[in-house]
Amino acid sequence: MTDPFSAAAEPTRRRLLQLLAAGPASVSELAGRFPVTRSAISQHLLVLVDAGLVEAEKAGRQRIYRVVPDGLRRLQAEIDRFWTAELDQLVADAHDLAAARPAGRDRRTEEKP
Repeated sequence: MTDPFSAAAEPTRRRLLQLLAAGPASVSELAGRFPVTRSAISQHLLVLVDAGLVEAEKAGRQRIYRVVPDGLRRLQAEIDRFWTAELDQLVADAHDLAAARPAGRDRRTEEKP
């Protein structure tokens, strides 16, 4: 079984999860929203199925995909375990540093001596 956190880390799969959160859809419906082939979307969906985040139901010649609520809850639990108070503090510190930087100055574009 694929790790749900790893499966959802890939941008196309995250977008598929977002689309499926709005409701069930066929591969064709989903593939029309991406600049990749239907086959590539099918492969991404298989990873999400293996991770327990999505399930498929055969409807005639189509497969209809939908999110698995328990799978998304497990993913949320993984994120919650990862996101600790230390990360919250790191984000707050980064915002403080950005606010303290003089306006118009970007370290990436400053000339080096």
